[in-house]
Amino acid sequence: RMLWIGMAIFWIALLLYVRIIKPLFMLRRPYRVAEVREERGDARTLVMRPDGHGGFRFTPGQFGWLTLWDSPFKFTGHPFSFSSSAAVTDGRVEMTIRNLGDFTSRIEQVPVGQRVYLDGPYGAFTIDRNPADMHVLIAGGVGITPMMSMLRTLADRGDKRPVTLVYGNKDWDSAIFREELESLKSRLDLKVVHVLPDPPAGWKGEKGYIDA
Repeated sequence: RMLWIGMAIFWIALLLYVRIIKPLFMLRRPYRVAEVREERGDARTLVMRPDGHGGFRFTPGQFGWLTLWDSPFKFTGHPFSFSSSAAVTDGRVEMTIRNLGDFTSRIEQVPVGQRVYLDGPYGAFTIDRNPADMHVLIAGGVGITPMMSMLRTLADRGDKRPVTLVYGNKDWDSAIFREELESLKSRLDLKVVHVLPDPPAGWKGEKGYIDA
């Protein structure tokens, strides 16, 4: 009987936390969209700044739940990786989102100044929890976002460990952050290997798909 009573109390407390306490906390700590930046590959970056609070800290590779059009009391959040550097100190958070239909197709309509809510950070996919002498990062398409957070963070920290990024896209124009990846080579010991199944004429890089 005590076991069942304890389990009932636990689940009721968890329900109250998820449906009331955490939404109230998010409601009191909103963010404002400072910029909607267009990227390659039909993607856009939402730049969000804390509104009236200091924001939260995350480690590169983590993600958060974004609530755009509704109250945090509704279960309408969508998970996206942070693409910004974790070394910034002003609370700014960026998420880069590709148009894949439904919710993501409306990102281009988000006005500057829009109030949004972020729940996070979550996730253990981060270089900070797995120290190494070098890093090999493998990404495809918009899956580059957590990798960009890692690379930007390493650059801001002045980290000189070797990094190899293997990055697959359907074509050259779809490679999000293509130009920034080149510029990061001047701040990092970075090698970028682009892999394209449909390369342009005269392409000298890797062709096909990333496999074993």
